Amino acid sequence: MAEYGEWNRKGSTLSDTSAQKEYGVDRSFIVKGIKAEKLEYREGSLYGNPWLRILRSQLEQYIAEELGAAYLSDMKNRTELRKIKKEVTDLKKRLDVLQARKTEIEQSMGK
Repeated sequence: MAEYGEWNRKGSTLSDTSAQKEYGVDRSFIVKGIKAEKLEYREGSLYGNPWLRILRSQLEQYIAEELGAAYLSDMKNRTELRKIKKEVTDLKKRLDVLQARKTEIEQSMGK
């Protein structure tokens, strides 16, 4: 099912926890997809906590089939908006630090 090397490409896989955050699906939805053989997965464990790694392309296709393309599009847009808002916040913080540093330098120069 998976393309050659898809498991190794950056961003092509995600954990079940990340899938829940990005796409608003729960673990049982993912397990249902695995049992229906719509999703390939790999199991992992970190400090005794089990997790599933799944292919993003298969998950998106499965979500579109089960919940509709509109749902998938809406969730992808929400995720992108969340990332943009975070980046804007981070840039504002960085700008504040740079402006404070600029003021310090100007004051030390006697301006």
